[in-house]
Amino acid sequence: MAAPFRIVFILYPRLTQLDFTGPYEVLARMPGAEVVLASKEGGELVSEMGLTFARLARLADVERADMIMIPGGPGQTEAMLDPAFMGEVKRLGAGARYVASVCTGSLILAAAGLLKGKRAGSHWAYRELLGAFGAVPDGARVVRDGEAITGGGVTAGIDIALTIVAELAGEDAAKTIQLAIEYAPAPPFNSGRPETADEKTVAAVKQLFSAFAAQRREAIESYVAGKV
Repeated sequence: MAAPFRIVFILYPRLTQLDFTGPYEVLARMPGAEVVLASKEGGELVSEMGLTFARLARLADVERADMIMIPGGPGQTEAMLDPAFMGEVKRLGAGARYVASVCTGSLILAAAGLLKGKRAGSHWAYRELLGAFGAVPDGARVVRDGEAITGGGVTAGIDIALTIVAELAGEDAAKTIQLAIEYAPAPPFNSGRPETADEKTVAAVKQLFSAFAAQRREAIESYVAGKV
């Protein structure tokens, strides 16, 4: 019997829960998958909007991964600035067959040196920050460059995960999972991308993100300059 394909979700406080639970719902259903949920401390972890996850493994106790998957969220900045956390990302990522992320999780992969010279995606509001780490920002919803699979914000995680299933278990398996979870997006408004949303909506979201975007940019500049 073939060994299970081990997917390690690398979690951290104040992640966006759908960045995690969207792809988890897909990847946990993949034939032959073994899913491990881990954080630096293990135990409990509170997400961006207060949802709590429990019984997590400690990253240091996870010996290996065939794939690492990192969600995004406002806690990404603090996680990136934590040397112990980043040390575990680098260790597990170096031995993995694939590295994957959703939303701003790609900034953690990039800071770990796992996306240098590769095309990579992220949430549209922060995508350009990937360039600071030597990655090539790509606006596609799912971005595949060699062993790196990244993509857009939050809901893109489901598309990313289905792409991964098709790669690892075949297109039929991916289609079966998609139908099983009835993933058939039909949003009531065509405002899910800045290219299609009206100017007023884009301006409102940019204003909503403006203060944090500046903090994230400053943190990344300090990280790259070796000041942290």
